[in-house]
Amino acid sequence: MLTQSIKRFYKKADASADETGAGWRVLLDGRAVKTPAKADFLLPSEVLAREIAAEWDAQGEKVQPSTMPIMQLAATAIDRVRPNRDAVIAELTGYGRSDLLCYRASFPEDLIERQAKTWQPLLDWSKDHLGVVLTVTEGVMPITQDDHALLRLQDHVEGFDNYYLTALHSLTTISGSVIIGLAVMNRKLDTTTAFEASILDEGYAMEKWGDDAEAITRLDRHRAEFLAAGRYLELLG
Repeated sequence: MLTQSIKRFYKKADASADETGAGWRVLLDGRAVKTPAKADFLLPSEVLAREIAAEWDAQGEKVQPSTMPIMQLAATAIDRVRPNRDAVIAELTGYGRSDLLCYRASFPEDLIERQAKTWQPLLDWSKDHLGVVLTVTEGVMPITQDDHALLRLQDHVEGFDNYYLTALHSLTTISGSVIIGLAVMNRKLDTTTAFEASILDEGYAMEKWGDDAEAITRLDRHRAEFLAAGRYLELLG
């Protein structure tokens, strides 16, 4: 994806409906934006195109890719997810084998209770609304999940188009939980609540032993990425 800053080469960014009616484009001085891999950058919704145009418009003398998260996600859908769709689906389904929500603490008691209160309702929702029943264990030793549950999980993942699959991939890989990702996709959780659930252990450790500057920086970066994925999902409509 976009990784390096470049000198701004345009005056105005805008969005426009594709002349074929197939979607929306982002224009820089009237010329259609391409993806970093030079693919056709055709977007499924007007609000998404306009938000990305606003990201381009907000750039200063240099275009800073790190300040354009919605552009990055949309380009990822086209350049990376579309040509590797089967691999992305397999990766996301694989999270069901080691989902964050399934690995619980054996001590102390207040952490056990906090995990159960926050995480178990999400696994119950997965069972009731997705038909995906995952087994819970104590500790970090890998456990085997039921093949039927993983097939059901794969069915849900496969149901998303490439743009939505990109959102799910981002939400899942950041949180470490495909169930959290699916909960956001299905509007069971808002992104802020979902992210807080995903960092429950880190938050507990900070409460007990104090803040760590490096850990806080990492969590802040992950929070920004997670919220950007949520915003991108909203813009898909």
